[in-house]
Amino acid sequence: MEYKIRTFKDLKVWRKGIELVKEVYRISQDFPKEEQYGLLSQMKRSAISIPSNIAEGFRRRFTREQKQFFNIAIGSSAELETQITIAKELGYIDETKEYNLIILINHICGMLVNMCKRL
Repeated sequence: MEYKIRTFKDLKVWRKGIELVKEVYRISQDFPKEEQYGLLSQMKRSAISIPSNIAEGFRRRFTREQKQFFNIAIGSSAELETQITIAKELGYIDETKEYNLIILINHICGMLVNMCKRL
């Protein structure tokens, strides 16, 4: 049986992006209150940007536009990875959380790169 991708919600990479957002929100509960509008806010925005740009790219009609949005998602991944490293350096998350998040980010980026190659 062949599986058809009808909407961005059918994309594995989009679902992984949602998983990443939920994980960022989970770890953010342990951040100090004073970070609510600083680093934490930036991390949430970067994380949300990843599946959002995947969804927008999926809905674009032209390959060039699709690739552009998938590349924006890759850029947001780099931002988030940097922010996660900063959070670890400041002692807001431990090495295990940092490692697990970066593994997930790298997996998403690999999927996006492969999608761009297939377009």
